[in-house]
Formats: sequence, C-alpha cells, structure tokens
Amino acid sequence: MRHYHLVGLGAVALLAAAGALVLGLALDGGNESTPSEELSAIAEEINKEVPNVGLGEGSPPPDAGDWATDFSKSSVPLEEFQSGGPPKDGIPAIDKPRYVQVKDVDFLEDREPVIVVAVEGMTHGYPIQILMWHEIVNARIGDMPLAVTFCPLCNTAIVFDRRVDGRVLDFGTTGKLRDSDLVMYDRQTESWWQQFGGEAVVGELTGRELREIPARIVSWEEFRREDSEGLVLSRDTGFARDYGLNPYSGYDRIDSSPLFATRNADDDRLPPKERVVYVEVGESAYAVPFSSLATKRTIEIETRRGTVVVRWRPGVASALDNGVIST
Repeated sequence: MRHYHLVGLGAVALLAAAGALVLGLALDGGNESTPSEELSAIAEEINKEVPNVGLGEGSPPPDAGDWATDFSKSSVPLEEFQSGGPPKDGIPAIDKPRYVQVKDVDFLEDREPVIVVAVEGMTHGYPIQILMWHEIVNARIGDMPLAVTFCPLCNTAIVFDRRVDGRVLDFGTTGKLRDSDLVMYDRQTESWWQQFGGEAVVGELTGRELREIPARIVSWEEFRREDSEGLVLSRDTGFARDYGLNPYSGYDRIDSSPLFATRNADDDRLPPKERVVYVEVGESAYAVPFSSLATKRTIEIETRRGTVVVRWRPGVASALDNGVIST
C-alpha cells in the first residue's frame, strides 16, 4: 500500500492513497512572521515545570493518577512524552459534530484550508479553523466511524478508521506531545496513540495501528466548487471558541525552532519547519520539500514499486500564517 503524506513542522498529514498526488497547500507569506510572544511565554512556563528531557524512562507521568492507562506496556520510552500545557481533555475533542450544507457556510474565506474526506460516496469538509481548537473530531460518515485529527504544532491532518479489533474507539487529547506531535488516547482503554502513524504506543492496545483513510487539504474555494453537495463541519460545536482566530500565529516561520523538543534537531539538511510531502512506499520513505515543488511543479520519484508523481498546486493559505484566518 502506498501512503502519501504532507509533512509540516515535524509530522505528517495524509493527502491521498493512490495515483498521483496533487498538493493543496501553499506558503502564503507566513514565513515573514515570528512565533507570538504569548506562545513563547507559554512554552517557557511549561518547560519550567516539565523540562524537555522528558518524564523519566520507565516512570509513569506525574499525572498518572488521572489515567486508567496500563503504563507497564509501551513501545517507546515514557521519557519521550512531555506536557504540551493543557491537561487531559484540556483541548476538547468534538464528539457530536454537526454539519451544514455548502451553500449555508458564510464563515470561510476562499483560500482557507479544509480537510476533505470522501467515504461511501459522501464528502465531508472539516475547516482547519475549527480543528485548530479541538484537534480531534469523532465523526461518522455513512457506516464508517472516523477520527479526523489535526496537530497545530505540526500542521498535520490525518484521518483514521476508529475500529480496532471489532470495537469502535472514541478519542480524546492527552495534553501530551511526542516529537512535538499530538498524542491521543482512546476512552475505552485509555491507551495513548501517536497521531503520526496512528499507532498505540502506551497502554493495553500498544502495537495496534489505526487504518488511515485517504484525505486531502484543499482550499474552501476548491471544496465549494468540486463538492457543492458535500457537508461542512459547523461552528456549532457546543464549545465557545474564537473560531477564525489563530492562536498559533507566526508559528510556521520556516527557519524558527519548534517550541517543544523534537528528535534529530541537529539535522540541517532543511530548515526546521520546511513543509515536505512524505511518500511511503513499502518499507521505503521519501521527502519532497515544498520549496522544490513550488519551483519544479512536478517531481517524479522512482521506487521499487513504480513511479510516484508529486504535483504542486498553489491556492491554499497556510493555516498558521497570520493571526486571523477568517473574517
């Protein structure tokens, strides 16, 4: 199976699962901005309490009493997890998503990014301006239960089938990060899952993997044009949030360091936050920088299983490039 991912700020976002890949994001001058003073201050306070060295190998987290997780089972050292600031479910997942028809959407600008998922002949759009504040939507399209996930620190969107071993799981946010990436948990066993890859890395379900569902990030203008009969996640989430206001303004400056620790920080082949397309074919993986794609428009990758064609298509604003992503 071929996996095609869009990688930004250190993790991945699933775009397509077969054929040629057409990108739907373009840098939009956000590289001129800098991470906000508020974010820097928050990170400084967090790191005073939970240093970047991690939690201590083999030791449960300081808030272990809040968890029913089996910390004796893990596939990665517990020292690799660190607090992102909010507590368990401090960033609330959307469990009862409501949708509106395309014609009734009046809160999106043409170039705003939308995660598009098509299942069983039905198409749903998930605006990143909403996912920015919730990170997980426990959704269902037709008969398929889905977890639509977005990590703002990585600018990555990945959609998963929530079924594991015949059981439907519901996901929430742990408040933890690993490699600056979202760590989810399922409410059934409270196992911890890495968004990048969809694998359970701590707890009863350690080693299980969620099946990824093909998804794309496109502009609202493109979604509206191509999927006029689709449904769009509503701002009526049951929570009071400043949807359209970006709390991570400027975080995507390409040469700035992430707020939280990541591995291979000394690898200087690309700037720290260069967006790349991540292509996984069998046991091999390839990374194609956006900067190269923007210049060449089409890049072919020769793999053992054939040629993969990666194409650049501009027209979508970065989700993190300014303070307000919608008016």
